[in-house]
Amino acid sequence: MTAIEVNGLRKSHRGFEAVKGVSFEVGEGQIFALLGRNGAGKTTTIEVLAGFQRADGGTVRVLGLDPYADRTALRRRTGIMLQEAGFFPDLTVAQTVDTWRGLIAAPRPRDEALELAGLAGKRGTKVRQLSGGEKRRLDLALALLGRPDVLFLDEPTTGMDPEARRATWGVVRDLAGQGTTILLTTHYLEEAQRLASTMAIMDAGEVVAAGDMAETLAAQAGRVAFRMPAHVHPADLPLPVTLEGGTAVCRAEDPDLAAQTLLTWAAERGLRLAGLEVRTATLEDLFLESAR
Repeated sequence: MTAIEVNGLRKSHRGFEAVKGVSFEVGEGQIFALLGRNGAGKTTTIEVLAGFQRADGGTVRVLGLDPYADRTALRRRTGIMLQEAGFFPDLTVAQTVDTWRGLIAAPRPRDEALELAGLAGKRGTKVRQLSGGEKRRLDLALALLGRPDVLFLDEPTTGMDPEARRATWGVVRDLAGQGTTILLTTHYLEEAQRLASTMAIMDAGEVVAAGDMAETLAAQAGRVAFRMPAHVHPADLPLPVTLEGGTAVCRAEDPDLAAQTLLTWAAERGLRLAGLEVRTATLEDLFLESAR
């Protein structure tokens, strides 16, 4: 089943086209990463999907509904965690959750939501006393109150310490395992690679790469890097390399085979390839290549 369907989405702000014909699909229960540098159009896309803005062109469906025309019905089935949320600073964490619970039909119990977000020990703390990462966790608790079928997470772990970030990853995985469809944006590419099964990279309002995470990365060239030996010219090497400072970098579909070729060549000449590093393609490699 397709939970989110975007076909040719266009959206402009005061004459500036922020989203230019974007298309992608997210299956039910999938974690989908929507990536891109600042200003790529990610947040605008999420706001259209959440029904906060009307699309200027194309079609958008969430759980089979038009998110703008059917936003009242859809909001009962979706949760959203935006980059910035407005809180009353002098309310406690518990009071904040209770206030939001009063706006939701059949919400989660307060303590369950706080436990999920890792804020059980902060019930009596005023919001203004929370750290930036703790406020993000409060955002998450509020987004989960309605037990959403679709959850939008816009930069969900910004400001969190490593332990809180990994705990949040666990919550996201558990929700997906229970059937919740999750669309997230993040600048932490390791986070996207660990969590998402599918992804799209946006640049200047367009999708420049998309697909299954594992398959897309497997199709990318790997990387072999080493410090260039003294008195060796790149043209002397058996494989083409580029120089990044004093480091030689070889891109190859099979980085292990490329490393073996380079090591054999070096051994025959009594040379040492210091600092040798061999790795398959990462999401960071794909992101940097796609967003050029």
